[in-house]
Amino acid sequence: MKFLKGVMVMGVLVVLSGCAGHDVKGYGAQQPPLDLREYFNGPIKAWGLVQNRSGKVVNRFDVVMHGTWDGDVGTLKENFTYYDGKTQERIWTIHRVANGRYEGTAGDIIGTAQGQVAGNTMRWAYVMDLPVGDKTYKITFDDWMFNMNDGVLINRSYLKKFGVTMAELTLFMQKQ
Repeated sequence: MKFLKGVMVMGVLVVLSGCAGHDVKGYGAQQPPLDLREYFNGPIKAWGLVQNRSGKVVNRFDVVMHGTWDGDVGTLKENFTYYDGKTQERIWTIHRVANGRYEGTAGDIIGTAQGQVAGNTMRWAYVMDLPVGDKTYKITFDDWMFNMNDGVLINRSYLKKFGVTMAELTLFMQKQ
């Protein structure tokens, strides 16, 4: 009986810790500041990998991006080349809706992505139809982007299903 209570308490703690998260506002003083319209304007190269829940690398890819802005509306074209030879294109339309807040849409995104920038950091959250083998899954992405020196932006994405992190994506971007 004690063991069962212990397991239940641990389960509740795990669920609650998954809900806690941290807020992008805590990065407000971090440098160098991220200006989304400036960073995603022009050509960008990127390199990424996906790791499954056990940490094994299950996919690697390169991305060529090009962003343009017209006032508060941006277009970001992404062309992915996976190391297994597959290719993919995604075109984002991004709207600056308020100071530090953004919304975005793309063909494989369900609904609207929500973003917030503070200091050197952006949090970008959305749901995507993600093809895996012969199936497509609705996966929640929790992206955290960190602006670094020398035109480098590091993106850490947590891919979740039913609130559980199923995979992690790491992407290194560099302005060209």
